[in-house]
Amino acid sequence: MFVAQAKLNAQQLPIYTQFMFNSFVFNPAVAGTHNYYQVRLNSRFQWVGITDAPHTNSLSVYGPHKEREMGFGGHVYNDVTGPTSRNGLYGSYAYNLNVNDRMRLSLGVSAGVIQSKVDGTRITLLDPSDPTFQNAVSSDFSPDATLGVYLYASNFHVGFSAHQLFGNTIKLFEEDGDDNTGLNKLKTHFYLTGGYRYYLNLDFAFEPSVIVRGSMPAPVQVDFCLKALYRNMLWLGFAYRSQDAGSFLVGYTHDDKFHFGYSYDMSLSPMRHHNTGSHELFLGMRFDAIKD
Repeated sequence: MFVAQAKLNAQQLPIYTQFMFNSFVFNPAVAGTHNYYQVRLNSRFQWVGITDAPHTNSLSVYGPHKEREMGFGGHVYNDVTGPTSRNGLYGSYAYNLNVNDRMRLSLGVSAGVIQSKVDGTRITLLDPSDPTFQNAVSSDFSPDATLGVYLYASNFHVGFSAHQLFGNTIKLFEEDGDDNTGLNKLKTHFYLTGGYRYYLNLDFAFEPSVIVRGSMPAPVQVDFCLKALYRNMLWLGFAYRSQDAGSFLVGYTHDDKFHFGYSYDMSLSPMRHHNTGSHELFLGMRFDAIKD
């Protein structure tokens, strides 16, 4: 039997071009850093034109405690690539404290569970006699945790977080219990994020943002985005993801409560010959302030 046929080896955590609009997904310490609750939804269609290309959805809700310097939140995501999928469910807590008159520091933790799944009914085997996947739908549940730290002020932020801290092994099939290759292990991922908003005048502002992601043995990947804003209502941006894609972003905020965003990625790697790009939609809503 060709053993590699029974292993799940794919991108472990979703990638978002509009990462700057939903930083809570990357860092639980973001909970409670605003004086209101908010809902954020991302839907990403990657590498359109390729059969069984990745499709990712995420939904997050987070905000502050009404009286104490802390925040709460939760998020769910679904990441599907052909016959494989991952679902995650998390709850988060953060504690915020003053550094000085301008800056605050937040420390956060999230805990949850990941479901990894393979639908064997959607796999065509080179060896039809191989019983591993035949008409089998197998899934495995793993506990998970994330730690994060977030330093912020009114016009800048920087954060660091570590994901999949337990390093659990995904056991989808019986032989996975004896796997020594590490291909089925949930690798710890690290994220470094930052952003700064510079106001040219009362109407226009520029905001560069960056996210650095890494997980051994994969190479470090960097996303850089430069966004222009008009009256905090309209935005237009361009982004670059190392070793991957260039992106165009556009969005609109209505009444400072409802947010709409769209981004289009154009592949720069050899993958560009096989797809027509990636599309991502962002929707957000903020509720009324519950604290000063």
